[in-house]
Amino acid sequence: MKTYKLAIRGVNYHVEEHGLGRPLLLLHGFTGRGAVWRPFADAWPGWRMIAVDLLGHGDTDAPDANRCAMEQQVQDLLRLMEVLGERRFVVLGYSMGGRVALALSVMRPALVLGLVMESSSPGLRTAEERADRRRADERLAAFLEEQGLEPFIERWERLPLFATQEQLPPEVLARQRAIRLKQRPSGLAASLRGLGTGCQPSYWPQLMRLRMPTCLVTGDQDEKYTRIAEQMQERNPHLGREVIQGAGHTVHLERPDAFAETVARFLRSLPPVSAEVG
Repeated sequence: MKTYKLAIRGVNYHVEEHGLGRPLLLLHGFTGRGAVWRPFADAWPGWRMIAVDLLGHGDTDAPDANRCAMEQQVQDLLRLMEVLGERRFVVLGYSMGGRVALALSVMRPALVLGLVMESSSPGLRTAEERADRRRADERLAAFLEEQGLEPFIERWERLPLFATQEQLPPEVLARQRAIRLKQRPSGLAASLRGLGTGCQPSYWPQLMRLRMPTCLVTGDQDEKYTRIAEQMQERNPHLGREVIQGAGHTVHLERPDAFAETVARFLRSLPPVSAEVG
């Protein structure tokens, strides 16, 4: 593993790399960081795994909410990959990171050789839904700023979405909590206000235009996001879909072996470099 900082469009990004080969950009979820992908360092040989701390997370800078907006985050990642000499790449994102991965694929489809979305969505369909979500995220951001990081993380971990994690080994939960407790309140608040689901555009109308190989991964116990993945596939039958048994929202944490094999199978299915069209 190697770690380094890159100055991208006025923001200092923290990056971790594992392996050598074709480029695979890894994007974490809200309250995470690139380090969440370390358990998969040896899972996908032949790939240069580039794990980035997204805006407001980990050791990447925490600019204001406007600078954390989806378009800004996508432009940063495109520039970051260009600096690393990887103009075209595969992208894998979990939850919030999945939304970023989809936005990148919608905005610059010619650069994305493959897309994996784990427990994620194209956003909310209506302006009313987005407005409601922005108000909810503002309340969360205010709670975070007023009460501090630890009470916020305790509240976040009690969300019904994460109930299936209660069966995980204590050491796995402790590692995840340690990552969350090293975040900055200002960074998470800016992410909620700038990159939350209520702030991003709805990408449902753009799904039909996606033609790169795509795999939508969900856990069978996560009924909400499994249904969202079904609806995405109904909108665009070209999209592939995998449901992992015995997993909830955080598939990579709850069923890491099954997740690793599902991603490995997808990566093996991609055309060789010589077959990629520029």
